[in-house]
Amino acid sequence: MPRSRIPALALAADVVAVVVFVAVGRINHAGSADLLGLLGTAAPFLAGLAAVWSAPIVRVDPAGLRAGAVVVAGTAGVGLVLRLAFTGDLPPTFAAVTAVSLAVLMLGWRALSLVVARRAAHRVT
Repeated sequence: MPRSRIPALALAADVVAVVVFVAVGRINHAGSADLLGLLGTAAPFLAGLAAVWSAPIVRVDPAGLRAGAVVVAGTAGVGLVLRLAFTGDLPPTFAAVTAVSLAVLMLGWRALSLVVARRAAHRVT
C-alpha cells in the first residue's frame, strides 16, 4: 500500500472507532437509534479527534502506537470537556469507560496493523 494513503486510512479508522464507541454506548443505554442522535453524541469526540489530528506527532506516524496514545488522550479529553460543557454532567464512570473504550478501539487497530505489517515484512525477507 502506498504510504501516502496511510494518514487517510488511519483517520478513517479513528472516526470509525469513535462512531462504534458512541453507537455501542447508545445501544447499551437505550438511546434512540436515529442518525442525528448518534451524530449529536459523537460530535464532542469527533471535535476532539479533529483537534488532535492537527498535532505533528499524529501526522508523522498516524498508525503508530505513540500517535495512538495522543489520539486517545486528545479525543477523550476534549470530548469529555465538551460533553461537560454542553450537558453540565460528567459522571466519573462515564469518563473512565470513555477513556478505556477509546483506548481499546484506537490502540487496538494500530496494534493489529503493526502485527500485520511485521508479518508481511517477515514474509518478504
